[in-house]
Amino acid sequence: MKRMMIAPVATLFLMSLLIPAVVAAQTAEVVVPQEKTILWNGRDYTGWKRFLPDASKNVDETWSIGNGLLKCTGKPVGYMRTETSYADYHLHVEWRWPAKPGNNGVLVHMSGEDKVWPRSLECQLASGNAGDFWVIGGVEFAEHAKGGRRVRSRRTIKLKDSSEKPPGEWNQYDIICKDDWVVVLVNGVLQNIATKCSDKSGKICLQSEGAPIEYRNIWVEPLE
Repeated sequence: MKRMMIAPVATLFLMSLLIPAVVAAQTAEVVVPQEKTILWNGRDYTGWKRFLPDASKNVDETWSIGNGLLKCTGKPVGYMRTETSYADYHLHVEWRWPAKPGNNGVLVHMSGEDKVWPRSLECQLASGNAGDFWVIGGVEFAEHAKGGRRVRSRRTIKLKDSSEKPPGEWNQYDIICKDDWVVVLVNGVLQNIATKCSDKSGKICLQSEGAPIEYRNIWVEPLE
């Protein structure tokens, strides 16, 4: 009788070891877009997680939806991220400052736990500095690592003068991630290139970092 009971118990034990591994594998799955995919549907937060480090704060007071726009107050700090990790894609994001311009950003290749700020490469949105790169949490790339006149601590300054539009007008961010390269264009102007990136995939985040900002037309598509 004891031998008969040992087999089921052993099976259950092995399953308990395997299930977390399977879940982890599913969570770590990286999607390479095969067609244009709308990341934000304009209606709700399907496919996204909103995160604030202070769990007592109400995310609905930071993030809201109205008139087909995704709106962020910029306070408190946090972000909204995709539930899916992506690699080898063209990301398109449109943003504008509805009031006084300030600071925010788009994070790519985000990985690890939710915190402020998670491991990622920030594509800066701070007014006048859209196109700058910031390394966060140990992410590194060649142009930052070698230093030089464009590097300021964790920041790598964009290649050209600001190509942003005046406050209240819509701007376009096109972020191209291919293998270990990240290339950013602001309103069609090439503003920065990162090569030999340490991280090649991850989730996509929209920051809440200081000032009210609005987003629309957020999608990824395959690289040609």
